[in-house]
Amino acid sequence: MCTCLLSFDPSSAVPVLLVGVRDEYADRAWDPPAAHWPDRPELFGGRDRQAGGTWLAVNPSAPRAACVLNGCGVDAPQDARLSRGDLPLRAAETGGLGDLDPSRLDPFHLVCAEPDRVRVWTWTGLELTERSLEPGVHMVVNTGLDATCPGPTAIPQSALDGIRARMGHFRPRLLTAARPEPKDGATADAWGDWLPLAEGDGLEQTDPRALLHRHLTDAGRVFATTSVSLVALSADGLRYDFSGRPGDPSAWTAVLG
Repeated sequence: MCTCLLSFDPSSAVPVLLVGVRDEYADRAWDPPAAHWPDRPELFGGRDRQAGGTWLAVNPSAPRAACVLNGCGVDAPQDARLSRGDLPLRAAETGGLGDLDPSRLDPFHLVCAEPDRVRVWTWTGLELTERSLEPGVHMVVNTGLDATCPGPTAIPQSALDGIRARMGHFRPRLLTAARPEPKDGATADAWGDWLPLAEGDGLEQTDPRALLHRHLTDAGRVFATTSVSLVALSADGLRYDFSGRPGDPSAWTAVLG
């Protein structure tokens, strides 16, 4: 249940603020953000060791940021399936999808943010759409920009209820929180009222509204929020903060900025 919280305000000195919350199996190995890809030396992000891609990538020279979330719809054929972890790298590098053939990818939502525009691509397994976001506060979840699955395959009702509860709690909180303009300094100083939200807003991990969660699956594996990224984009560049221990205020590091 990955989530992207986003504020787009072209009139601000820092037009784009993005919180990228990654949910994954806790035993899936990954490396913290760095320039992991020799053929794309300008890109930074955490690296998934299993597939080699990432869930969120930033390009400080653009500046640009991109993150991917699982979508709902029709999965790709098992024998031809490719990882979605290349999508943030592709978008952060070029600002688009190029000649991507999505037919070998499972459904996804891909957010690509630049100081003057924010776009979301959605692939349902049958149709690829692109949407430009208007200025304002947005939440992107596994069902997209609302709690209605755009694909032909419905997600479990329990998951849909959780998405609705999370959106119902965090959207109003984002709207009323003072909007920071992150520049220099420690993470807490730079991100102000947004930091408590990125740290879960005091909700327990078992709360249906939880942004940061942890639970045991029926197969006996732990599925949890494994990292949180904070990205601020302006015409002058970007700032990128990261926590690999979500909910721990001491875990934040400034990767770039």
